[in-house]
Amino acid sequence: MDKLKILLPKGRIYENVIRLFDGAGISIDLPERAYRPTVNQDDLEAKVMKPQNIGKLLELGAHDVGFTGRDWIEETHADVEEIMDFGFDKVRIVAAVPKEIDDEMLASKRVIVATEYEEIARNWLESRKINHLIVRTYGATEVFPPDDADMIIDNTSTGRTLKENGLRIVDTIMSSSTRMFASKTALKDPGRKQKIMELKMLFEAVLDARDRVMLEMNCAKDKFNAVVEGLPAMRSPTVSPLYGDSGYAIKIAVKKSDIPNLLPRLKELGATDILEYELRKVLA
Repeated sequence: MDKLKILLPKGRIYENVIRLFDGAGISIDLPERAYRPTVNQDDLEAKVMKPQNIGKLLELGAHDVGFTGRDWIEETHADVEEIMDFGFDKVRIVAAVPKEIDDEMLASKRVIVATEYEEIARNWLESRKINHLIVRTYGATEVFPPDDADMIIDNTSTGRTLKENGLRIVDTIMSSSTRMFASKTALKDPGRKQKIMELKMLFEAVLDARDRVMLEMNCAKDKFNAVVEGLPAMRSPTVSPLYGDSGYAIKIAVKKSDIPNLLPRLKELGATDILEYELRKVLA
């Protein structure tokens, strides 16, 4: 099989994707001002492109798998297959207006709308039957109102920038996050599909590990049942007898969010010598 061709997103979501690859043991090095990084796997080849372009390039079939936001897939109507949602770089695509513009004003005039998302904006505006004129922006969309636009349709993670620019959200059009997409052509090839699914498995293992830690502890025989019953197991814990048959050693992976309440409870139940350490991958 030829190399699996990967499209990486240029810009703010690049680092999160690269860290995911690194967690999977795949090192990607991009020299400054370059677009073709080196990869430490002989069966992978990567190229960096703007997130806006990745969906359509996958659809055309020259590349096999790519990483971009769901918003750009919707915006470009790219005919690709979503493989998995990483759940990071979460944003909402929202319509926002200056605070002095109310809903009645929007219904009574032609609304000038500044946006990078022309297709998403047009579909939403038409569904709301709003008389509009779309002005395509190339970044810094929030500075257009009130002088150069009555409304913006843009992405936001917290809404803070919108508030700082005197804007209020009138509707959330969609939610988006960084995801893994594949070319439908690649998925028809058994070898390429297998490699794509192997990458997915590795990424799932890395993401699962980020949410969990490993706990190891000892306990006396008479405390064993109480300690084990107090564990929130993803599966049954690993148990082995201590030297001299004096008790048991217990090992288990748990969610990080359980730790603040779990550690005091385990101590109270009789667990001793408790160790906590990070995981790199979890394959359940």
